Amino acid sequence: MAQSKKNYLITLEEYIIRSQNRFNGATGELSQLLRDIGLAAKIVSREVNKAGITNLLGQYGSQNVHGESVKKLDVFADDQIKSALARSGIVSMMISEESNELIRLESSSGKYIVFFDPLDGSSNIDVNVSVGTIFSIYRRKSPRNKSPKESDALQPGDSQAAAGYVLYGSSTMLVYTTGIGVSSFTLDPSIGEFMLSDDDIRIPELHPQYSINEGNASGWPEGVRAYIDHIKKVDAGTMRPYSLRYIGSMVSDLHRTLLLGGIFLYPPNVSNPKGKLRLMYECNPMGYIIEQAGGLAVDGKGRVLEVVPESIHQTAPVYMGSRKNVEELMEFLNGKK
Repeated sequence: MAQSKKNYLITLEEYIIRSQNRFNGATGELSQLLRDIGLAAKIVSREVNKAGITNLLGQYGSQNVHGESVKKLDVFADDQIKSALARSGIVSMMISEESNELIRLESSSGKYIVFFDPLDGSSNIDVNVSVGTIFSIYRRKSPRNKSPKESDALQPGDSQAAAGYVLYGSSTMLVYTTGIGVSSFTLDPSIGEFMLSDDDIRIPELHPQYSINEGNASGWPEGVRAYIDHIKKVDAGTMRPYSLRYIGSMVSDLHRTLLLGGIFLYPPNVSNPKGKLRLMYECNPMGYIIEQAGGLAVDGKGRVLEVVPESIHQTAPVYMGSRKNVEELMEFLNGKK
């Protein structure tokens, strides 16, 4: 039931505790981890909102593992999330978009492994466009009395214990799932708390809207080009033409898609034949959320959550959103239309 239907407010912490109590034998470690991420998000949100007056805009002067210029706020967000995750001893290993290697923590007995993109869409920071943080949580497979291995981190998205994102926009929102639906929280800056906005987000089955970078059209697979051409044609009976909405920040584009419906597409192209978005800390967590809300997330061949990763920074093509939108796209990709 959405929070708006209630006559009282629920904080993120209260909601997490209530959810934990629904499971017999729950240790509270995952709950603590989610609260830690919430705290880091508050700190990052504060700095994002005043970046222009605290000299946190602009380039940091280096590149990340993907060859992308690192922004000052990237570094700040990365540091805050690492600090939050390391503090409780629950996490044994972290993987950040900003780090080349796995980060093994002193608390090597920690139960969880966390992937994260500290500031998705950071190329938009200097022009004051919404950015976000994405996180993905896995349970380690090796014994907790031994040092974690890279194989602990290389699990398919279906194995996620939790996933979520924080959107730093006109308001700051935290959206997450632990596999039993999708919940959203809005930060109330007057009291410094995330308050429940909706505890059962459902993506519409169909919506005439799409999100894609059309500047890469010449390098798309034929099925994608045919689908985009199709949804641009006028046909009132099928709500065509669809409207294009593209921000260039995955969190922003998919947050809109989650709430309103439609389809988000990031196909391979000439420059990125294996896709550009990172499987483990972009495609998997966002795909998990979309699926938990009733949508679909595919890589063009099958469910993106079933892809067995080979490396921590692996890339993948991805298409996700409303069920009927994605199903129609797959017909084009499979040559059935």
